[in-house]
Amino acid sequence: MLETYDIGSLPLRVEELAIYDGARKSGSLLSLVGVSDESSKVFEEEVVTAFTDKLRAGLTVPNYPQFRDMNEMFFELLRGMEKTEAGYVALRSITAKPGSSIPEVGVLRENASRVKDETGVERVRVKACVTGPYTLASFFQGKNAKLFEDLGHSLADIVSRSIFDTRHGDVALVCIDEPVLGFLNDPLLDYGSEGRKALAGAWEEICVAATSRGSEASIHLHDTSDDLFWEVEHLGLIQAHIEDPFYSQDATSRRLEETGKRLKASIFHNQFDTLIEYNLKARGVKDDLQQRVGDTWTQIKKGETDPMVFLEDIEVGLKRLRKVVERFGVENVPMVGPECGLSGWPSYDTAMECLRRTAEAAKLFDIKSL
Repeated sequence: MLETYDIGSLPLRVEELAIYDGARKSGSLLSLVGVSDESSKVFEEEVVTAFTDKLRAGLTVPNYPQFRDMNEMFFELLRGMEKTEAGYVALRSITAKPGSSIPEVGVLRENASRVKDETGVERVRVKACVTGPYTLASFFQGKNAKLFEDLGHSLADIVSRSIFDTRHGDVALVCIDEPVLGFLNDPLLDYGSEGRKALAGAWEEICVAATSRGSEASIHLHDTSDDLFWEVEHLGLIQAHIEDPFYSQDATSRRLEETGKRLKASIFHNQFDTLIEYNLKARGVKDDLQQRVGDTWTQIKKGETDPMVFLEDIEVGLKRLRKVVERFGVENVPMVGPECGLSGWPSYDTAMECLRRTAEAAKLFDIKSL
């Protein structure tokens, strides 16, 4: 049976300030002694209810609901740096703050029994994403091999403290998110360079932190033109975007066989602008597409157009899934999901409908493959 998961992010339903403030207070000394305020209660409730909704949509290994900026939420867990107008500056070696872990995962650990009761699942299985060292390093005024090493060690510490395995649930999958990698030619990653070796080592340290505690390790890439990920021994699962050549290259099949790694099939687009554009083209619109996309967003925000009409049909996702499986073999494609996060979608409900269609496409594939 195919597993289904999402990348994590969702549209906010509450004030952003309450989420950020609640996340900072979650796991603090006050919360540990049973003292909490309104923002921490809002944060906890949003994480639990959104995760529950993901399970009800049919996902089997949902990511913790990510309502915060994927970079800033991890910078808040680090020390040894200073934020300036020109970017972050390392003042000394970057380390994780003492006892730091991912607040959203902590909330799910504490509420796993409740999630089980409300959804009827046998066990709560969580996917935990962590923003990768290369992406975080890109926010510094200068990045180097040591920065990769420091960030890798710090993130591995955070992952180690975040993973749980209790009677009611566990962190089944840890994913390193590296959306920045591959879009620019970076001399720091030249073959044979110290930077390249350091980044591979940083990824490996995070993956070992996950696998040594019983979780599978994966990586999410927006661009796979740099193939460094193949060299990471304890990295088990690779995911890319729908149109990435990774899913069509013969080299991918060969490297899967050589390394024993597997793939996640991305079957639905996450950029809502793209969905609107596809819809417009299907209706014969050819001119002023960007203006028409903007006009459509205005109509959606005014309530004049239902955003659900732009979602891709289940059959579209099923067709993409079949294509990936036929090329690489079902044994190499254990997981399915949208290509990226859904925080930029018009509403929480549209995002959940995308997740429901993802789960439904996977179920149909399983049924028709029997």
